[in-house]
Amino acid sequence: MAIPKEGETIQIHSYKHNGKIHRVWQETLVLKGTRNIVIGGNERTLVTESDGRTWLTREPSICYFHAENWFNIICMLREDGVYYYVNMSSPFVFDEKSLKYIDYDLDVKVFPDMSYLILDEDEYAEHKRQMKYPEVIDQILQDNLTQLLGWIKQRKGPFAPDFINVWTSRFEFYKQLQDEKR
Repeated sequence: MAIPKEGETIQIHSYKHNGKIHRVWQETLVLKGTRNIVIGGNERTLVTESDGRTWLTREPSICYFHAENWFNIICMLREDGVYYYVNMSSPFVFDEKSLKYIDYDLDVKVFPDMSYLILDEDEYAEHKRQMKYPEVIDQILQDNLTQLLGWIKQRKGPFAPDFINVWTSRFEFYKQLQDEKR
């Protein structure tokens, strides 16, 4: 598997279990790229939905992907604090300048005070039935949801207080470098 390089711009491709494209983020700046972890930043990036509709992200975001965890975490930097949106998903793969994963519908929204809501349980149940998710996938996702909720409660990984400061600074550094090259 290829490894994204720090400072390069990549796309993020989200698929559904049936292999169909779900959503594409046009530009994400790689802040860290290893075999196991990709941390990226984006701001006002174009997002294309499977039906062709497009929209721009509203605020700067730091994105966390891990090759062993069945979730990815989007840290949205808003004026009143950091909000987190977690997609329960397959671990990522990276090839041809694109980070790819399968979105498994369940989402967790985490507020600045670390309270959270589990979202789209009905969508997960419907897609599980429609796309015939194997029982092993269901178990992996439930186990990873439990792990994720532990991270939130323990303020671990992207939920740690210093995570945002470190990666926001790096994002600003790379954005400045890009601006200087233009």
